[in-house]
Amino acid sequence: MTFRRYLDQVTRLLAEVDESAIDAAAGRIAAAIADGRVLYVFGASHAGLLAQDLFYRAGGLAAIEPVLPAGLMLNERPVTRTSRLERLPGYGTALVEDTRIGSGDVVLVISVSGRNPAAVEFAVAAKARGAEVLALTSLAYTRSVAPRAAARLSEVADLVIDLPGAPGDAAVTIAPGVPPAGPTSTAIGSALLQGLMVEVATRLPDPPVFASANIDGGDQHNSRLLAAYRNRVSYA
Repeated sequence: MTFRRYLDQVTRLLAEVDESAIDAAAGRIAAAIADGRVLYVFGASHAGLLAQDLFYRAGGLAAIEPVLPAGLMLNERPVTRTSRLERLPGYGTALVEDTRIGSGDVVLVISVSGRNPAAVEFAVAAKARGAEVLALTSLAYTRSVAPRAAARLSEVADLVIDLPGAPGDAAVTIAPGVPPAGPTSTAIGSALLQGLMVEVATRLPDPPVFASANIDGGDQHNSRLLAAYRNRVSYA
């Protein structure tokens, strides 16, 4: 079954994750959280799903502040506007202006292709404010395409985490003349980032991990974290 072929590809790509980059990223994020800071996360369109996946969820860290501009999320209509805005010069810079990103903060920017202005400009603007920028991007993909901005995301970030995958993202050949099917970036990216957050949690003396709101005592546990981070994360 092609279903199995897809799962095999995902399994293979997960094995290619560079653990040294995860180790380095975990150290920087943990140090920032231990210092009372939060991790800012930005991604556009489907990369934005990965940013959302880290936010306010059972087993996740409370110290996550995603930047989720409505025009770049997949509930935008028409959805094709997300592509136009992602390519709009100046938009990524403007997004940073509406955040509290500052010196000493850590910012994770997610872009599979790493070629569009929104992600690149967001990274550059965050660095200009003194933040350290981590990038999650597919090196195979980004090296196969020309940047639509002044540079690729991988070229402006302080630390790059490679998102294993093929140029174009999809993994399974269906038939001649038909584009490959089965994008892998969401499956690999989500597993990679959740694993990274687990690694961060293990490096903190008192990790701010959310419990499930659907287990007894979960709301009480989470209310303490929400109160602790209310002035640093958009929980209210």
